Amino acid sequence: MKRSDNCRAKLERMNKALHHEEPDRIPISDFFWGGFVRRWRAELNLPADTSPYDYYDLDYIVTTPNMDPSIRPFETIRENEQEVVIKTGFLATLRKRFDFPMPEFMAFDIDTIEKLEEFRFDSPSDPRRFFSAGDNQIAGVGDGFERNSAAWIETVKKLHPDFPVYGSIIECSECLTRLIGQENFLFWMGMYPDRLGECINRIGQFYLDCTRSQIEAAGGLLDGFVIWGDVAYKESLLFDPEYWRLYFKPWVRLMIEECHKNNLPVIYHGCGNVNAIFEDFIGMGLDAYNPLEVKADMDAVRLKKLYSNKIGYCGNNDIQLWESGDLDLIKKETLKKLNAAKQGGFIFQSDHSVSSDVSGKTYDYIVKLVREYGRYPLNLGEYSIEL
Repeated sequence: MKRSDNCRAKLERMNKALHHEEPDRIPISDFFWGGFVRRWRAELNLPADTSPYDYYDLDYIVTTPNMDPSIRPFETIRENEQEVVIKTGFLATLRKRFDFPMPEFMAFDIDTIEKLEEFRFDSPSDPRRFFSAGDNQIAGVGDGFERNSAAWIETVKKLHPDFPVYGSIIECSECLTRLIGQENFLFWMGMYPDRLGECINRIGQFYLDCTRSQIEAAGGLLDGFVIWGDVAYKESLLFDPEYWRLYFKPWVRLMIEECHKNNLPVIYHGCGNVNAIFEDFIGMGLDAYNPLEVKADMDAVRLKKLYSNKIGYCGNNDIQLWESGDLDLIKKETLKKLNAAKQGGFIFQSDHSVSSDVSGKTYDYIVKLVREYGRYPLNLGEYSIEL
């Protein structure tokens, strides 16, 4: 499948940045809420099928195969014009109000530690994960709602000529949040730390095998990988860092190693304040960390000063500031953050995702600003910071 010259240039740009070399310019991409995309099209008077990735010729795009533990169609419990309530392949009951940005978890079939111990996953190499259209929770239930999501491999093939395409996988904490709920997750950690740990190890093996199967199913069409794993909130980790190091970290490390064996760089996406374990990610050989939430005291420039080019930085641009629409402040903060791109190692994104409260014109301004000031050698003028 032949790639365009422009796509090859974007891939070179991404790989240079992740290898701490200065490409022609700072790579740009993001994750976009459906509400933002609709607003952006309206404000910029664009056709109804226009994509921000195409319009701005962004530098990479992330795809999601079916990661549900149980591969099954959504079970509709009730549906009307305002909302739908379904049970998914995580055996979780979700309520999706169409006018709200994200779904509500209502109930979990796996509501005891004994049920979790007994639960068995469908095969990680089941062809339906990669080669068939169908319902799956992560692709289908988010800020939008979609049944019968397209076959993952068809999406990869469609994007491959024009974009560097990254695969993705959730890790143990993301699975547990969806499979048993965060309240049970944290409660059982305190009540049954060893028993939950054994379950985490089984989940970790499953998603490591899913990673291997996904790479194989792609047939060489992937250019990188994203691991999704929220383990923190605004102030710190959700639980003891030593418990994370004992049960969660080994599986993340093995996922990174598996990707690296296949020449795929890895970006880890974890929300919240992870300063307590940031050096662990460096030690695992992670290529870049995302999203580096500003409101959670993550700062790419500070981290670059501390760790230099031991890891890459992806994100860290304050979405709450973007939502304000204050272009003067946005310019000041954006150019300050571009200091993290000195000597490479920085991908420009928001510090989470582009929400519906961001004006289309504001995002348009931001992309043009980064394209203007993000060419190497960087000239940030009064906003330059000595690293």
